[in-house]
Amino acid sequence: MPTGRPAAGLLSAVVIVASLGYFVDIYDLVLFSIIRVKSLNGIGITDPAAVTDQGLYLLSMQMWGMLLGGILWGVLGDKKGRLSVLFGSILLYSLANIANGFVQTVDQYAWLRLIAGVGLAGELGAGITLVAESLPKEKRGYGTMIVASVGVSGAMVAYLVGQQFGWRNAYFIGGALGLGLLALRAGVFESGMFEQTKRTDVARGNFLSLFANGPRFYKYLRCLLVGAPFWYLVGILITLAPEFGQQFHLQGPVTGGLSIFWCYFGLTLGDVTSGSLSQLIKSRQRTLQIFILSSAVTVGAYLFALDGASTAVFYTVCFLIGFTGGFWALFVTVAAEQFGTNLRSTVATTAPNFARGATVLIAPTYKALKAYPALGMVGAASIIGAVLLGLAFFSASTLPETYAKDLDYLE
Repeated sequence: MPTGRPAAGLLSAVVIVASLGYFVDIYDLVLFSIIRVKSLNGIGITDPAAVTDQGLYLLSMQMWGMLLGGILWGVLGDKKGRLSVLFGSILLYSLANIANGFVQTVDQYAWLRLIAGVGLAGELGAGITLVAESLPKEKRGYGTMIVASVGVSGAMVAYLVGQQFGWRNAYFIGGALGLGLLALRAGVFESGMFEQTKRTDVARGNFLSLFANGPRFYKYLRCLLVGAPFWYLVGILITLAPEFGQQFHLQGPVTGGLSIFWCYFGLTLGDVTSGSLSQLIKSRQRTLQIFILSSAVTVGAYLFALDGASTAVFYTVCFLIGFTGGFWALFVTVAAEQFGTNLRSTVATTAPNFARGATVLIAPTYKALKAYPALGMVGAASIIGAVLLGLAFFSASTLPETYAKDLDYLE
């Protein structure tokens, strides 16, 4: 099924726009975690226990939005095109970002995080799908690596902006960055594979077809499980770093913002490393196994080796959690490579959002387990981490290898 369009290069417009779109996406995605305490204090929530509980509630609302948006944008990506989803999602989360800067109550905050979540759900899947379908098959791993490494650096910028300009202005700046990015739309072309698929009679974007076929559903489920640990790492261990720091009796206080900064600095380097390694050893599967096992080691260090440690040591472990968890882009790439062109956007968009959305199950499970005196924070986090990382390793080990796989086919 020839596309009739030459393959794009690693520094083509499609790679640059997808990278910058993911940069703004990650900026907004983690901004709440960075300014969680300040923003809640700013609207009158000052009790530490209430800040924690309301923070988990708002994070869950954002993730519910991403679950809904993942299905919406994924289906639209296969029915209407990758490009329309890429820029439609950027527009929605940019406007929601700006509106977040005006909130006065928790309810307003919650609904706007839900809307922002819907917008945030579309950019990564559409961008990865567009890049994967536009680059030569031997180079697409490098392309998705560039998208991820540029994108996750948005978290570090979010921290710096949040520190220097205040939480409301941080939301305004994020929205302005996204709206500015829309000006680059003219230089990006639709995927040739998608354009060719539009000329066929095959059903496109049929989300339910992922569940109607046993082997296809099993493969899709394993794709989801590979990515699930990431939002345990960021959503529990790193977002709640101040609470864990008190639990570990550190030699000084730590902040959620700085913990996220170091985690995402590690994640940027980890995404570059995992993407490069998968190209060098020509195996997505082995690379995922290496990083998931390494992630288990760093989680163990975080939970069991930091009692009485200095803040410098704590932030170093946050960096290592990010680095070993830097298989996020590889996970999305593998999910996109597992399925045909008529379902690729649906899978590549829903998979990361369902993995992110696992937070709506992880957070209440963590809260329930933590309530048991015999477990507490550390015990609850240990159980959840062991289950998620174990399932991720099994899934990565049993998924078909997709390095240099020809993507020009239909389901």
